[in-house]
Amino acid sequence: MKAFIIDRYKSKNGGRITETAEPELRENDVLVQVHAASINLLDSKISAGEFKIILPYTLPLILGNDVAGVITKVGSRVRRFKPGDEVYARPDKDRIGTFAEFISMDEKDVAIKPKNLTMEEAASIPLVGLTAWQALIEKGNLKKGQKVFIQAGSGGVGTFAIQLAKHLGAIVATTTSSANTELVKSLGADIVIDYKKNDFETILRDYDLVLNSQDAKTLEKSLRILKPGGKLISISGPPDPDFANEIGLPWFMKLIVRLLSAGVRKKARRLRVGFSFLFMRAEGEQLSKITSLIEAGIIRPVMDKVYPFEETHEAIKYVESGRAKGKVVVRIK
Repeated sequence: MKAFIIDRYKSKNGGRITETAEPELRENDVLVQVHAASINLLDSKISAGEFKIILPYTLPLILGNDVAGVITKVGSRVRRFKPGDEVYARPDKDRIGTFAEFISMDEKDVAIKPKNLTMEEAASIPLVGLTAWQALIEKGNLKKGQKVFIQAGSGGVGTFAIQLAKHLGAIVATTTSSANTELVKSLGADIVIDYKKNDFETILRDYDLVLNSQDAKTLEKSLRILKPGGKLISISGPPDPDFANEIGLPWFMKLIVRLLSAGVRKKARRLRVGFSFLFMRAEGEQLSKITSLIEAGIIRPVMDKVYPFEETHEAIKYVESGRAKGKVVVRIK
């Protein structure tokens, strides 16, 4: 099969399409013919080697963390799916590789594709949808009437998280450029701050929750807009001790992670707010709940561009530029 791979970290060519073997099918797996896969900044970070200490992949590596397609085979113990089912998923972090003609995944990580979405639209959802769900609902416990600050509202995670937060009944503030103000307002944002003109720290006060996706300076500012008892959940780092325990890192790596986040955790304690790091996990049941929201018209995908498979490298570069509104997708079949 054809697949987009990296041969080494920080490769100058950024990856290439080549012929490789089809993935093995384990007893709990479904084999999916990939129709579309979306690009995430996570793909760039993996390619650059930013996660090689905590996610030691074997190279060459097929990139890709989102998929929509059709099941062609199922393992001997699979009960929830059958060949011909249209599905979408974020594969487990140890089994990524959606930039390929086929991928094998554990059935627990997979969900039936929303009936009202195209394959390209469906492929744009899993990683950002699960990230927003696990940040706002699972970790953040966001309630009706609470105030949440979602950074970078016109990005992939931002466009989904705004809609989910509004569905939960929250008051939503976000940052974006003036060119994207109407987009984020149409998704439900109540307060929109042009980050090029204004500093959100001078405008926002007493927030219950922050979804942080930006740099360390923005994270520190965000801690200060929370009310006592509020929470900041960061998807851009630094990783914290809970994350190290969750993925079972060895003791010396746990120590390194503890040191990496020590400064931020100390500042959070001083301000009497909470800090936690989220590296979202694959979760088919949560994705099925997201499917219900999409089919009910509560959440819609926000798409920017669709590239042919042959232009995967260009698609990644476009996402890295930071100009994308919503998601960028690669059409594989």
